Amino acid sequence: MNQTEALQWIAAVFQQPPGSIQPETLRRDVVTWDSLGVLMLMAELDEKHGIMLSDVELAAMTKAGDILEVLRREGKLQ
Repeated sequence: MNQTEALQWIAAVFQQPPGSIQPETLRRDVVTWDSLGVLMLMAELDEKHGIMLSDVELAAMTKAGDILEVLRREGKLQ
C-alpha cells in the first residue's frame, strides 16, 4: 500500500471523506477519533494488517502520520 491508499484507509476507519486526512491531521481535529474510533482503528489494524498495538501505543498517537509510521514500521506501507 502506498501513502495515498493508507490515508484513504485511515479516513475510512474514522468515517471521514476520502482526501480529508493528511499525515499532519491531528487527532483532535477528527471528531470520530475518539474512544470508539480508537477501538475501530485497533480492530482494523489487526484484521487488515495483522498489527497488534497496545493501549499505550494507541493513546500516544496524536496525528495521522503516527498511524502511517506504524504501517511503515510493520512493512505495510511502501
